[in-house]
Amino acid sequence: MIKAGIIGATGYAGAELVRLLLQREDVQIVWYGSKSYVGEDFSYIYRNVAHLTNETCRDDDMAGLADLADVIFTATPQGFCASQMTEEILQKARVIDLSADFRFKDADVYEKWYQIPHPAPRFLPEAVYGLPEINRDRIRGARLIANPGCYPTCAFLTLYPMVREKLIDTDTIIIDAKSGTSGAGRSAKVPSLYCEVNESMKPYGVATHRHTPEIEEQLSYAAGRPVTISFTPHLVPMNRGILVTAYASLTGPVTAEEVKAAYDKYYADEYFVRVMKPGLVPQTRWVEGSNFADIAFQIDERTNRLVMMGSIDNMVKGAAGQAVQNMNLMFGLPENTGLKQIPVFP
Repeated sequence: MIKAGIIGATGYAGAELVRLLLQREDVQIVWYGSKSYVGEDFSYIYRNVAHLTNETCRDDDMAGLADLADVIFTATPQGFCASQMTEEILQKARVIDLSADFRFKDADVYEKWYQIPHPAPRFLPEAVYGLPEINRDRIRGARLIANPGCYPTCAFLTLYPMVREKLIDTDTIIIDAKSGTSGAGRSAKVPSLYCEVNESMKPYGVATHRHTPEIEEQLSYAAGRPVTISFTPHLVPMNRGILVTAYASLTGPVTAEEVKAAYDKYYADEYFVRVMKPGLVPQTRWVEGSNFADIAFQIDERTNRLVMMGSIDNMVKGAAGQAVQNMNLMFGLPENTGLKQIPVFP
């Protein structure tokens, strides 16, 4: 039995962790952490788990939780996990952080884009970027996992094989991405109110979005050289889902069969990455509620560009599901354990 604790359990990502872990017979949630709801019943806040748990919410004491749990999930704002992190905690429990605190190897990059000092840079060299399809072997032995961002997960999986196989010019990458409003979190904010988002669509974080350096860093590792991208996210009036459309110039003549073969080289044996047949396009509706990532492409011969498309559920593969996938690897389990949910439709 894996004993798991969740700090930030009443945010959207934390609640999704609860939903996924409560379905398992081999995991016990021993701590529902929530700064805003201490002492309140978790199932009163989230009625979808009524009668499945009678636990009350506790505070954000990571040190205390480490005495009880085998693994700690932190679904918290930037800066919290790093501010609490100690060697003693990591000696007692493994930590999977869903914030950006440990995603960068250079603290200066974090501080530049997130505008806060990094509280624990000494742990950055140890932290493993938790994208299982790429870092599976390192994740298995890790104590500290930096769970990737939702946009970076979708963008990177969409682009990775093309970058690795040098089929595209990495100096020409443009990423257009769209996300449902749950990506903004559960806190009350005027831009996320119903009347602000319904029947509308808008770009945001143009040329400044915090996921830009994360995508660039991971693509740079794949390319073996620095990669700079243009990345523009958009908010769309739906609850869940991310759709990425990426563009890049081809480095030479290529057929659809060759592009498909390049994707299959990396993803043919991946349970959660579904490479679509040429001519098909991904839709968020076909991944909703699941840990799957759907990938597709189209060669634009007129412009000599490759159009690469991907979709995920931002709450599952983009957050909680990927965190559980990482936990499975860390504890020697098949990584799809508890994550075989078929996408919900309609």
